[in-house]
Amino acid sequence: MEAALNPVARSIEDLPPAVRSQYPYRSRFVSVNGWRMHYVDEGPVDAPPVLLLHGNPAWGFLWRDVVAALLAAGRRVIVPDQIGFGLSEKPHAHGVHTLDNHTANLVALLDALDLRGVTFVCHDWGGPTGLGAVLTRPGRAAAVAVMSTWAWVEPVSEFHRGVLPWRLMHAPLVGPYLLGRHAAMPGRGMYLSVVDRSRFAEQAELAYTTVLGDPDERTLTWTWPRSIPVGLPSDRTTARFEWLEEGVRALRLPATVIWGREDDVFAPEVFAAHWHEVWPHAEGTHLVTGRHFLQEDSGAEIGRLLVDFTDRTAAATGGPR
Repeated sequence: MEAALNPVARSIEDLPPAVRSQYPYRSRFVSVNGWRMHYVDEGPVDAPPVLLLHGNPAWGFLWRDVVAALLAAGRRVIVPDQIGFGLSEKPHAHGVHTLDNHTANLVALLDALDLRGVTFVCHDWGGPTGLGAVLTRPGRAAAVAVMSTWAWVEPVSEFHRGVLPWRLMHAPLVGPYLLGRHAAMPGRGMYLSVVDRSRFAEQAELAYTTVLGDPDERTLTWTWPRSIPVGLPSDRTTARFEWLEEGVRALRLPATVIWGREDDVFAPEVFAAHWHEVWPHAEGTHLVTGRHFLQEDSGAEIGRLLVDFTDRTAAATGGPR
């Protein structure tokens, strides 16, 4: 039986007009492991599906310009909101928000929609969760694109290793205060992680703060980052990331790497380069204007890169175009 819904769970239609006009799609919901997941599913149902996966503290809105480019090219596009974000249900219990559970939620979505021949597009936490889903359901995957993400223990981002500001922000008392009560992550945090900040403040910031308007809903913004292994004895996901890297290295799917030139969370000269060591066959790196949330600055360009990539992978496999 489906779990009781968070009373503030909403659909796209309930969002402010300024947000709705930029993400003009139909809200859909599916039960995944007892939680209510929100997603959009647009384009021809028989077209090659592209699954766009976000991280912290984003939701499907982040992909809006990418979605438009893919739809214009005739793709089917599925954009879920990870449980705890966007318009999906937002459990308050910390134990719900493990990497394994979030991966299982995406596996449940793949199974519920019976998606096949999927191009997985993974950003931020969409990498560890999405690639974990690929390893769990390899028969559903056709290709993968990675951007500003990782799937290993080493190298560690200097941004995440630093005490100031990252580890302090997620400490037991400071995290709930800054990121929970004062919404530092969907507001100031994202603002600082784009190139065109005035555009972001004018056109996009409301979309992220609106869906995380209650401090109790923001649990994942300050608990999920604690699962990033940074080389400390207290790391609790080291074994999981070792398993993930071993599996990802063995994948032989067509792959492409897209990265923001200005990314200071996962520096391209370290992390994009490491993806090519993991996957020597991967295309790219395709560098675009962008910091960590590169979709905000270069969404349309990323969409065109993905259209070209899926054209090539379909041609190579003899699939539909």
